[in-house]
Amino acid sequence: MQLKIQSLSKTYPNGVRALRNISLTINQGMFGLLGPNGAGKSSLMRTIATLQEADEGSIFLDDLDVLKNKEQVRQILGYLPQDFGVYPRISAEQMLDHIAQLKGIGKKSERKELVSALLEKVNLTKDKKKNLGTYSGGMKQRFGIAQSLMGSPKLIIVDEPTAGLDPAERNRFYNLLSQIGENTIVILSTHIVEDVRTLCSDFAIICEGELMYTGQPDAAVSELEGKVYSKTIKKEDMQEYRDKYRVISTQLKGGNLNIRAYSETDLGDGFITAPVILEDVYFSTIAEKVDLVTL
Repeated sequence: MQLKIQSLSKTYPNGVRALRNISLTINQGMFGLLGPNGAGKSSLMRTIATLQEADEGSIFLDDLDVLKNKEQVRQILGYLPQDFGVYPRISAEQMLDHIAQLKGIGKKSERKELVSALLEKVNLTKDKKKNLGTYSGGMKQRFGIAQSLMGSPKLIIVDEPTAGLDPAERNRFYNLLSQIGENTIVILSTHIVEDVRTLCSDFAIICEGELMYTGQPDAAVSELEGKVYSKTIKKEDMQEYRDKYRVISTQLKGGNLNIRAYSETDLGDGFITAPVILEDVYFSTIAEKVDLVTL
């Protein structure tokens, strides 16, 4: 299975160009989508999920035209947006049963078995009779995950899915996504860059509506090996270093700044070669468009 996005563009009525000629091929498995706030990630995912029209371009899931066959797409789609609402006076079990019916699962016994399995997967079995309005933020997020998995979707889109989850829940969810990704296309948008290296076979970086990079995480890291340098400096010296070097990220530690800079040659000046992480790829890619000191 393959999702092919070709020359996709979207401009909102207020003039914001959310997507600028995006072309991507996404194969079966986990695909990571990275970018700063306002980069166009949610616009891309909403367009793929048939929730908004594109101005130009095409999206095909194998031979299925996503933009022209919205109802067919929705039958095989699992979507978890960053912000979603719930019916507060309905239990998780009842709501999932209703969603199963909307997905075309007519047999009551089949729905019951499916709902039970999903609730178990997201660790909500003991809370299945409680109304959704009584759920904590993390519990609501887990419910959202369960509904996105309903009906064995062929394409799953999740936008910041681990917001509100504690570390154990986050790890459990990612293990679940990895398992599902063996037979499904899973598009994962997250601010946790290193999770993309751990989980995803391919990824893309979007900034200001443009596709800045696409490839494999490990290959992207290898490309930067020996080209990232670090040094601890005083905060007041930051501007001097920004003017002199290509600073890609900063981190405040104990009142001083640890800076990481990109260079094709040895920087000297007290810099040492740093082990490359995927964040270095991300920051060096978007540096030309984003003021990294404000990140």
